[in-house]
Amino acid sequence: MTHQIQRLPADHAPVTSGKVGVLLVNLGTPDAPDAKAVRTYLAEFLSDRRVVEIPAIAWQPILRGIILNTRPKKSAHAYQQVWTEAGSPLAAITAQQATGLQAALGNGVQVAWAMRYGRPEIGAELQRLMDGGCERILLAPLYPQYCAATTATVVDKAADKLRTMRWQPSLRTLPPYHDDPLYIDALARDLGRQIDALDFVPEVLLLSFHGMPKRTLELGDPYHCHCRKTARLLEAALARPALRCVTAFQSRFGPAKWLGPATDEMLVAEAQAGTRRLAIAAPGFAADCLETLEELAIRGREQFIGAGGEKFHTLDCLNASADGMAMLEALIRRELSGWV
Repeated sequence: MTHQIQRLPADHAPVTSGKVGVLLVNLGTPDAPDAKAVRTYLAEFLSDRRVVEIPAIAWQPILRGIILNTRPKKSAHAYQQVWTEAGSPLAAITAQQATGLQAALGNGVQVAWAMRYGRPEIGAELQRLMDGGCERILLAPLYPQYCAATTATVVDKAADKLRTMRWQPSLRTLPPYHDDPLYIDALARDLGRQIDALDFVPEVLLLSFHGMPKRTLELGDPYHCHCRKTARLLEAALARPALRCVTAFQSRFGPAKWLGPATDEMLVAEAQAGTRRLAIAAPGFAADCLETLEELAIRGREQFIGAGGEKFHTLDCLNASADGMAMLEALIRRELSGWV
């Protein structure tokens, strides 16, 4: 029996296919710690209808006429305090996570990373994976707790790109992992080691999650419940009865009522109530960024010490630590099941 070999026409476009990709995604960052770059970043971020749920006809004049003329300079100063030789901490750490994951998964999977706002862009990275032959792609938003303003908007942006593609890859999305034992155990081990390495014994561990308008909870967003469950499971996993765990929400913006209690208010209240030694962790962040390195580590210290506290330390996020990477690899391998 003779088998005929099919040959592509001479003018057929070259095709690479059959590979699997992973795209790690985090929130975003300006390209530089200056007002111009921050303005560009904030314009994109604060124009997302999932981030600011105010009708554009009312919101855009405020954004363009007031916020983008006042906030960039202040935010640029904050970025300047945490910027590194490798650039934005969030971008640098996300790149490290992608590099580590690529090494762990090997050549059978192609790993890339992107920012929801700023660069690298989600659409461009999806296209790069597809051009590299990745017909199956796992979209991995690095948000442990689901929120429409974070996880959902990543999926929205990926869908925007898919609409433009004639040949679309098959797409899976990493689910929220707020109560996953892999995540809770990694947090407990990593934070426990950091606490043991301190030169003081904290009385309080403040668990600070990014805030959201209270209206999001009323509209059915599970974010608040996910944060509270993470905090409860983490406290149990740490198993330190002498360490009092307190949950709060940071980064309030605008006049709307936000989820509480507020982190800055809790830091002052704890010091005024007699707490002298406090550690703070941000378990909702997969990587250290402006909100942890400046808002918590710098301004948080000033707030606590200024109100009468004596010892204060901001614990690192999981970042590309051994525990963090082991957890990330396990989560990704599970979601790639059947593909690799």
